Amino acid sequence: MAASSSLTVSQALVSRAIVGGGGSSSSSTPSDRLALPGFVRSSIAGRSLKSSMRGGRTADCPPRRSVVRAMAAVETVEGKAETTALVDKSVNTIRFLAIDAVEKANSGHPGLPMGCAPMGHILYDEVMRYNPKNPFWFNRDRFVLSAGHGCMLQYALLHLAGYDSVQEEDLKNFRQWGSRTPGHPENFETIGIEVTTGPLGQGIANAVGLALAEKHLAARFNKPDNEIVDHYTYAILGDGCQMEGISNEACSLAGHWGLGKLIAFYDDNHISIDGDTEIAFTEDVNARFEALGWHTIWVKNGNNGYDEIRAAIKEAKAVTDKPTLIKVTTTIGYGSPNKANSYAVHGSALGAKEVDATRQNLAWPHEPFHVPADVKSHWSRHVPEGASLESEWNAKFAKYEKKYPEEAAELKGIISGEFPAGWEKALPTYTPESSADATRNLSQQCLNALAKVLPGLLGGSADLASSNMTLLKMFGDFQKNTPEERNVRFGVREHGMGAISNGIALHCPGLIPYCATFFVFTDYMRAAMRISALCEAGVIYVMTHDSIGLGEDGPTHQPIEHLASFRAMPNILMLRPGDGNETAGAYKVAVLNRKRPSVLALSRQKLPQLPGTSIEGVEKGGYIVSDSDGKPEVILIGTGSELEIAFKAGDELRKEGKKVRVVSLISWELFDEQSAEYKESVLPSDVSARVSVEAGSTFGWEKIVGSKGKAIGIDRFGASAPAGKIYKEFGLTVENVVASAKSLLA
Repeated sequence: MAASSSLTVSQALVSRAIVGGGGSSSSSTPSDRLALPGFVRSSIAGRSLKSSMRGGRTADCPPRRSVVRAMAAVETVEGKAETTALVDKSVNTIRFLAIDAVEKANSGHPGLPMGCAPMGHILYDEVMRYNPKNPFWFNRDRFVLSAGHGCMLQYALLHLAGYDSVQEEDLKNFRQWGSRTPGHPENFETIGIEVTTGPLGQGIANAVGLALAEKHLAARFNKPDNEIVDHYTYAILGDGCQMEGISNEACSLAGHWGLGKLIAFYDDNHISIDGDTEIAFTEDVNARFEALGWHTIWVKNGNNGYDEIRAAIKEAKAVTDKPTLIKVTTTIGYGSPNKANSYAVHGSALGAKEVDATRQNLAWPHEPFHVPADVKSHWSRHVPEGASLESEWNAKFAKYEKKYPEEAAELKGIISGEFPAGWEKALPTYTPESSADATRNLSQQCLNALAKVLPGLLGGSADLASSNMTLLKMFGDFQKNTPEERNVRFGVREHGMGAISNGIALHCPGLIPYCATFFVFTDYMRAAMRISALCEAGVIYVMTHDSIGLGEDGPTHQPIEHLASFRAMPNILMLRPGDGNETAGAYKVAVLNRKRPSVLALSRQKLPQLPGTSIEGVEKGGYIVSDSDGKPEVILIGTGSELEIAFKAGDELRKEGKKVRVVSLISWELFDEQSAEYKESVLPSDVSARVSVEAGSTFGWEKIVGSKGKAIGIDRFGASAPAGKIYKEFGLTVENVVASAKSLLA
């Protein structure tokens, strides 16, 4: 560990920008924050009570005149009597902060925050353990708003809880340029947001990844006398998330893995953008989740059934061997007299008249963005309580570190993201005398070498581990009863796999997830990969069978446009290594880049170990592999399996007296980041005779070869035949590269 042993684990995160300072300490908060009476669970699901419930959702909205509620005392987490009236006021504060922000922006989704405010209040005010002044405290509970369009719910909660990242001005600047409150939750914009959500279903899959990480680390590091890893993952998802297939993929795995500390709230409001979900979504959601291996609960009154919500959470926590889905029936736009329970309140501002009517309906006399003094005072306790929670955990970790120094050092590295010194020396190196091999096999050598020195490396494949070559041989499988192991079996679930990996990566900086499938099937998880790039999740995507070189499986399995498409995606590294040294170099780059994902495109066919390749060259993105004396007449550029073709073509041209330079352009993104001087030294601008060769679309290569160069590639779908035959038919041969180079020199 590079960090001083005197530092707390939280202090070791100093490199991550934390807004604001720490809060003062106060008395400790009990770890069991839900000492409430039992709740009789109803496992009835489906639409058997639909007609009565639908009538109830509209009727649940209070009348226009003010209603004085009974001062029913409920037991809270501190064991003090807190009136229902204050909870009502807090919940309405959340609703109106959302209403006012959307109204000021004239853009947004007020319906979900208005309906979900009760469960949001109970989670952030009574249940979750966090420190507002250190949002990166490791043992905090995680919250994911999978229905990210309702983000004003979370911004309001962060604001009330005392997070410095969401001040009143931030609420007033909702959805504006440069705002810390963008239109969907962005973890890189708003501190306190765990993951980026918006595309429906991604968030619940991220939550599965967060819960997997907690279960894995708890199994590895907890001791009978010190459970140092102990936190929950909570999520709110809506009907849209339930409809997207990714949620079923991820939740199927969550049930299989028995992620007992994952608790998901299903906002059952029956409304989506096009109207009532009756038009397209009538399945029994709870029954489906029970079939997936989840515990299910139904809270029938999510609008003001506070005790039902509290008791449901208590019940969920008591079930330790299964994740829990709590279906909470709510009214979208609760409190709006004319728009509640309709699609009209889903995705647009209420409008001034309806805002006024809603204020009257909910007896809310305050000006926009007002937080009543008693609500502010009540929520202010989270700053000292959060500091106390973290302080208690730091003391607990100090005892753990004293008794279990080796485990503590390893866990501290995972939490802080500091790798063991010299870890990169574990990567294998190769010489031209080393055996030819497929880069997928060389990749497995790298993975297994890194697993010995990087405690946070874990991952797996979409039912293709024996073909992707991604098994960590010294570890077993992460399963329900063996969560300490590091081989993750995702099954045939590419989309869920990618999003779960994002959650793992964002759990803490030192976890390095990788996931694998055939390169062509990135089409099945492109949305998750795009979110990886957007939310700065350093997932390593191990993509084998990277070209027509896989041969007989034919065009359905042969990627053509995929290299170009990932080169077009911001904040992602597309790496296509050509031999062992380049594969090792690609892994070094991927491990070091913790805030951008890496895609490694790897061959099925064997490739020779070329002279001139290097790990250091890979870090530059493009570099000279072989050269002639003096200024080159022609430059040959290759990637991956075609680097060998360019290399051999260079040798042939030199035999004819030509001055030839061969360049490996393994990563366009890394090459673009180099200095102008370096790029000029590799690809001098006054050498216009350039030939590229790559078994993929030629789209984009004009940027490299220029208007006078030639790009050899494939601009149609592939074919089913032996690899050698396909390469010959498509002109991916030494002979064609030589002929193309000569034509440019004529």
